[in-house]
Amino acid sequence: MLYLSSFDFPSIDEEHAFFMSIQRKCYDSFYPFQVISRHHLTHLELEPVTILYGGNGSGKSTALNVIAEKLRLGRDTLYNRSNFFEDYTDLCMFELEQAVSAQSCIITSDDVFDYMLNLRSLNEGIDQKREELFSEYLDVKYAQFQLKSLEDYEHLKKMNQARTYTQSKYVRKNVMDNVREYSNGESAFTYFTNKIQEDGLFLLDEPENSLSPMLQQELVHFLEDSVRFFGCQLLIATHSPFLLAMKGAKIYDLDADPVKESRWVDLPAVRVYYDFFKAHEKDFK
Repeated sequence: MLYLSSFDFPSIDEEHAFFMSIQRKCYDSFYPFQVISRHHLTHLELEPVTILYGGNGSGKSTALNVIAEKLRLGRDTLYNRSNFFEDYTDLCMFELEQAVSAQSCIITSDDVFDYMLNLRSLNEGIDQKREELFSEYLDVKYAQFQLKSLEDYEHLKKMNQARTYTQSKYVRKNVMDNVREYSNGESAFTYFTNKIQEDGLFLLDEPENSLSPMLQQELVHFLEDSVRFFGCQLLIATHSPFLLAMKGAKIYDLDADPVKESRWVDLPAVRVYYDFFKAHEKDFK
């Protein structure tokens, strides 16, 4: 499925014309100006799966944030908005193949990290409640109590439960089960599978973070199925060889000057792995 067909960033000349037109002179940074244009990236033609490849500082995350802002896509966490962010996005242009659905969004590493912290806090709260219930069980089981009013009903119910159940069963009946204790990688993977829904445009900023190689491959299968069977379009910023190898992906190398399309097997990050395993090939025999 194709929602966003193309996106245009301002050229170096357009950025220069903007700087000449403004009166504001006392800023330390004009971000996101002069980031994406550094390697002369002005135009993206998008496919159902489009990947922005590049090292740190290449502008791939900035490009995703700009596109998300221009399209008014949903996001869960705040991001680096400078004084000039709106000025920059005003200079951007895009073409849609069809309307972008409401569930479309950008997913960043900060979103995944906050999700993992929330799960951890929730489980810590449940653990504390469980300890309180262990103590409560002994108090109510052996208490001398007589029902005097409807206000005492809840206490009577607890007392009857305590006298009927074992301590562990009493606790289970009165506290919600822990959210399953996932590893960080499993929690991150769950976040993606919950967040990516049918018929949407999804921007993923380095989704490989926190994922083991095995989980990265599982994520690739999930993403490929989301595109093939469930009407999704993906724009991904990554340097993971597993994600770069996605079927049918169109890859832009943001480290090249000017930015160009590239095969995943020709990218430096992939060649590093290839050369390493070739050098150790005999160890696998």
